[in-house]
Amino acid sequence: MPLLWILVIVLCLGVAGYVLGRQRAMASAGGDRRILHSLPSYYGANVSIFTIVPALLVLTIWLFVQPVVIERQVTSMITDTAIEDAGSRGLVMTDVRRVAEGLEVAIEQGALTSEEAQNIRTEFTNVRSRLGEVGVALGGEVTPEVLDAAQRYRELNRIGNQMMTIVVLILAALGLGYAYARTHQEFRARNTVEYAILTILVLASTIAILTTVGIVLSMLFETFNFFQLYPAQDFFFGTEWAPTFESDASELGLLPLLWGTMYVSVIALLVAVPIGLFAAIYMAEYASARVRSFAKPLIEILAGIPTIVYGLFALITVGPLLRDYFAEPLGLGTSSSSVMTAGIVMGIMLIPFVSSLSDDIINAVPQSLRDGSFGLGATHSETVKQVILPAALPGIVGAILLAASRAIGETMIVVLGAGAAARLDLNPFEAMTTVTVKIVGQLTGDTDFSSPEALVAFALGLTLFVITLGLNVMALYIVRRYREQYE
Repeated sequence: MPLLWILVIVLCLGVAGYVLGRQRAMASAGGDRRILHSLPSYYGANVSIFTIVPALLVLTIWLFVQPVVIERQVTSMITDTAIEDAGSRGLVMTDVRRVAEGLEVAIEQGALTSEEAQNIRTEFTNVRSRLGEVGVALGGEVTPEVLDAAQRYRELNRIGNQMMTIVVLILAALGLGYAYARTHQEFRARNTVEYAILTILVLASTIAILTTVGIVLSMLFETFNFFQLYPAQDFFFGTEWAPTFESDASELGLLPLLWGTMYVSVIALLVAVPIGLFAAIYMAEYASARVRSFAKPLIEILAGIPTIVYGLFALITVGPLLRDYFAEPLGLGTSSSSVMTAGIVMGIMLIPFVSSLSDDIINAVPQSLRDGSFGLGATHSETVKQVILPAALPGIVGAILLAASRAIGETMIVVLGAGAAARLDLNPFEAMTTVTVKIVGQLTGDTDFSSPEALVAFALGLTLFVITLGLNVMALYIVRRYREQYE
């Protein structure tokens, strides 16, 4: 049964449980809700929660565990020789999944029957031509081992999906029956529902934390594998970036990428922070309600523009403009792709990140501070400079930090605006690149994930994570130090 159908059935059972639970509670009280311990809606919600939550929890765990179990069983069918011929175990399993999915699509479209799919190895040439007629391609190099593994993979996946459907639906029905049987006028439904909601909230926060831990650990493990193949000293202190998958002569130095990332980000912040902060001060302290009502939404529109559009704007408009009116007349370069191009356009994109957050933070400063400053004889501008901005500084630092993190992680604007050349150069009108661009480049295409040229992407990602973490620590230090002086 398709996953969507399972979800719809479980949700329908939950709705039915809500109605039945509410009706049973009212019936047990003789129609007088004053006799009930809780509101009737709590009784219905209790039955609905016991119907939906356990079933969906098991469904989620099953969807994560089943592929791992199936892959372990299928992998045992692949010989070491086949793995060596393919290059890695992961590439073999990719072929297995591709063939299994092709067989499944062919069965759904009527090109094959289930019996023919089981005997595909004996009539592979004939079956391949029939699959091609319905647009299912199994590829050119499909070995007998891959065929056997694909058949086994498809069969285990089919059995697992059937078992999942049965278990989830039975669990939903049992939850409905159990909660319905417990429903009576003295049952403390409100306490149960509130405890269940608290448990769901704790589970959600735990999932968020575990997701972060999982991301960090995955990068750490792959980075460790990278440093087993490539010297860490050459990576952190190398000044050349020249990956070549065909030989072992790759130069994977971090410094050119790190320099390009910091260079573009600094230019972007030099554009975004003053404009965004001044716009926030004007809208919060000087603009009338009418001006603010249309000025703030217009600025926030910038945050909704896709980054690919900003990249095209940099490539078509800003880059040629800087080249024709600044770079060439000053003898600084002839390319429209440059650090300055990407930095200016990225700064425009970051303006609403700074202005909107800073505006909300400035408006959150207590009016009593303003009144006290005016009462001491300060002017409006003096109040803004000496009272409001110092009071809002922690939030403003947070807004700038958010903009900096956004700048460090940007990719499309850099690809189209700054180019892909990894170099150490002070000229802002030269093409350079950033860490994120090279992460995409190293993981794009037919990549051997056992090579240092592919694993270096995880080391670059971990580097960005450490830089962002350092920015957060620095911001906390600045805020705490300032608060001690101010308070």
